[in-house]
Amino acid sequence: MNGPEIQISFAPALALFVAAPRRAGRTAAVTDGVSTLGHVVESLGVPLTEAGELLVDGRPVPTSHVPAAGEQVHVTGVPRPQHVPGAPLRFLLDVHLGTLARRLRLLGVDAAYQSEDIGDPALAAQSARERRVMLSRDRGLLRRRELWAGAYVYSDRPDDQVRDVLERFAPPLAPWTRCTACNGELAEADKDAVRGRLEQGTERTYDVFAQCSACGRVYWRGAHHSRLEAIVDEALREFGGAAA
Repeated sequence: MNGPEIQISFAPALALFVAAPRRAGRTAAVTDGVSTLGHVVESLGVPLTEAGELLVDGRPVPTSHVPAAGEQVHVTGVPRPQHVPGAPLRFLLDVHLGTLARRLRLLGVDAAYQSEDIGDPALAAQSARERRVMLSRDRGLLRRRELWAGAYVYSDRPDDQVRDVLERFAPPLAPWTRCTACNGELAEADKDAVRGRLEQGTERTYDVFAQCSACGRVYWRGAHHSRLEAIVDEALREFGGAAA
């Protein structure tokens, strides 16, 4: 770029995305005189999904604003909880976030997930088609213009990932109401109706079952229930909701 020079700073929450010299405060950035401020922000490393208000000389401007020489720009982080236009709040997760998808489904959050890498264009198109918030650690994917909405997942630890998503978006929680395998809705199931899907030991030991209305998978309070219950209890304690 060889055009107007602006002064730009980023909120501390965005330090992860910008080069080290830009993390301490305001720095100079040379623009080309025609690119939008949104383009400039992304060229410096920050996906617009992670940017809150863009302030120019203290006043908010749209991403379409074209910076002029000498402007003082500050990029804020997204507010938490973040409001996403449209209802209901639904998510789409990429191939690297399978554990997070299952945890969100366990909590009753609508979380579509691709277990195979279908490519960024297809994921972005699905986000737009189904009006889902794209969750990813792929910054390139989050820069795609066709996304309906998106968010960067900041941690690679599932416990922290769940906490981050719940804190950022505050989705309503309804534990034990979704299939962790396919995201379908669960309904109570009569033992006789699901008997053919059960192992003999399970049939003898358990009497309360639920079944996925989409894929037919059967659920019961088996050996792993206490571990899952701990995940649910922690989420409810920290973020609220009503257990099913």
